[in-house]
Amino acid sequence: MKASSFSLKAPAKINWFLKVLGLRNDGYHEIRSLVQKVTLYDELTFFASADIILRSDLNIPVKKNLVYKAAKLLKDRYNVRKGVTIQLKKNIPVGAGLGGGSSDAATTLCGLNELWSLYLPRDELCKVAEEIGSDVPFFLHGALSLVEGRGEKISEYTASQPLCLLLVKPSFDISTGWVYKNFSTYNRLTVGGTSGSELTKKSNKVDNIGHFINCIGKADISCISRYDNVSNDLESVSLRAFPLIAEIKEKILREGAVFSLMSGSGPTVFGVFDSQKRAERASGAFKDFWTAVVKTIIKEN
Repeated sequence: MKASSFSLKAPAKINWFLKVLGLRNDGYHEIRSLVQKVTLYDELTFFASADIILRSDLNIPVKKNLVYKAAKLLKDRYNVRKGVTIQLKKNIPVGAGLGGGSSDAATTLCGLNELWSLYLPRDELCKVAEEIGSDVPFFLHGALSLVEGRGEKISEYTASQPLCLLLVKPSFDISTGWVYKNFSTYNRLTVGGTSGSELTKKSNKVDNIGHFINCIGKADISCISRYDNVSNDLESVSLRAFPLIAEIKEKILREGAVFSLMSGSGPTVFGVFDSQKRAERASGAFKDFWTAVVKTIIKEN
């Protein structure tokens, strides 16, 4: 007999690099990004009920929340007569580039697949996830993955040990849609996957993707530190509009990080440290910001 309620954790993510390769005919951007889950979690608790009810302290309309959208889409797609009450406890900042909303949506699909006894395989859940958002399918896969296409092409990799990170987020949020829209404007992306000279010039920065992925997989700090040219293309937009992000990146490095980058569309910046103690010490230099010391996830329970 199933429990009357159960809880699942939804992890945040960071992007080790993010390349925007062009604007597709369907209006989405073609990307290539190495993404890894980290030990910062939202928590979702599922209760059986007659209707779909979402409870959270978020100041957004319920029907615009990706958790609600995921539940409604799954219910309608498979003609489910049951409902669910979902209690969402947020710990991942909203609009931070850490994938909290997408992770919540993916976790909702997993939770309801169990609660409603749908027994859908992962591939089927991923098709639903693609309709909710480009980042959602990743969270149905392994902890470390190379994500391509608009986010639906996912290749899983293994990591031997966790790495220690400091996350730093300034007080403002950034809309992912706004960043991608302005990226196309700044870089003159054209339909079909080509771009202006700025993107072409940038494309040489991550030629050795395989070597860099091996560094992350081996958790080799000295190897990672040599890749100072690994980039997040979306920084060209976010840093231009919010110079404070660049200041945070530079300060994290001064505080002892061996590698630093903006995650996703920002504004959160992460730094890689060789120990938790050093990461925690560095966090003290960012008292006016939201911070979290986390580890990369290498294997999920």
